Amino acid sequence: MARVPIPSDEAERLHDLEELEALELPVEPDFDAIAMLASHLCDVPIALVNLIDDTRQHFRGRVGVTWTCADREQGYCKYTVCGNDLLEIRDILADERYREEAVAAGEPYVRYYAGVPLLSSRGHALGTVCVLDHRPRRLTPEQRTTLTALARNAATLLELHHHARRTGRAVPRLRELERLKEQFLSSINHELRTPMTSIRSALQLLQEGGLDEETERRFLAVMERNNERLTTLLDELLLLASLNAGTVPFTPERTGLAEIVRRAVGDVAERAELKEHAVHVNASSEAEILGDAGYLRIALRHVLDNAVKFTPPGGAVSVKVTADPEPAVEVRDTGMGIGARDLPHVLEDFYRAPEMEEQAVAGTGLGLAIADKIVRLHGGTVRLESEPGEGTCVRISFRDPDRDPGPAS
Repeated sequence: MARVPIPSDEAERLHDLEELEALELPVEPDFDAIAMLASHLCDVPIALVNLIDDTRQHFRGRVGVTWTCADREQGYCKYTVCGNDLLEIRDILADERYREEAVAAGEPYVRYYAGVPLLSSRGHALGTVCVLDHRPRRLTPEQRTTLTALARNAATLLELHHHARRTGRAVPRLRELERLKEQFLSSINHELRTPMTSIRSALQLLQEGGLDEETERRFLAVMERNNERLTTLLDELLLLASLNAGTVPFTPERTGLAEIVRRAVGDVAERAELKEHAVHVNASSEAEILGDAGYLRIALRHVLDNAVKFTPPGGAVSVKVTADPEPAVEVRDTGMGIGARDLPHVLEDFYRAPEMEEQAVAGTGLGLAIADKIVRLHGGTVRLESEPGEGTCVRISFRDPDRDPGPAS
């Protein structure tokens, strides 16, 4: 058996585990759900959400095995918690660093391992989210990104449980977390599964051969579109995690709001044209703000995406930039509108109105949440007015840089 490596921050790592009471949590079904997603999206038979104390491994979420714990020296997660990055062992028996490990030579005959450290808010590895296979392989770039995102979500679950208990509002907070997690898992599972299934089906047909050149090109185009869809979704998940953690690199500069708006409108122009929308843009105002043009463009694109998505064909979307009494952007549509029950929640992470689920409208509930967080990062506000069947107005207001030169702290 190989010697157990000890992380340089072992004392701090164990302190975080104890402070979060991570090993005292009751059985958490959502960790099983994270393991299920890791197994499905990485196409492996075994996946674990693994917390590691000074002597043992605790499998809080698992797919493909019945173990609930193991000695710390077994397996490969002991190496992963020594760093901050994904560890991938493509063929354990061919790698002299790991081939003497018993888990590769005997049951369950593991030949492949990839794990991402599950980091606390202080940056200490509490454990891992890992996947294992019985044969040598390697993850695609998209799968590596997915595994990293799932590890971050597992860490967030631990932190949220801790804060709920600490504030003495455990029961109502856990109910709210349960609702949000159900929405997250339902939306993300569907949004990831659909393009993955399409890619897998197209790849299978290409591998079987016998297709003419035009059909092959069509299938390759399908795979490329779905790959772009997956990449976009993963980028949004990572951006949301960074905004929530306050780790987004924020570099504000004095910039014209109208130019940002024109670029964001251009980003959605093709989708609006496909739905025969009349898009009216009044961006003649010379309003200036102190902001990060790249992130603001993302925020406005999400607002415009929603306007296009929820406006029936032949409808209209209007965008107006104003400078007085404050720099602002107003986006109006003639879409389906939002009910009074849902309006207070549409800026929440992963929130989707029940009608969206009933009508199987695609989406993750990320767009307006990301837009709101980016605007608040700039010291601005997002306000919505809407009536079912009457459309929606989203007004985004910013600070006047001449009156208040600093962004939100």
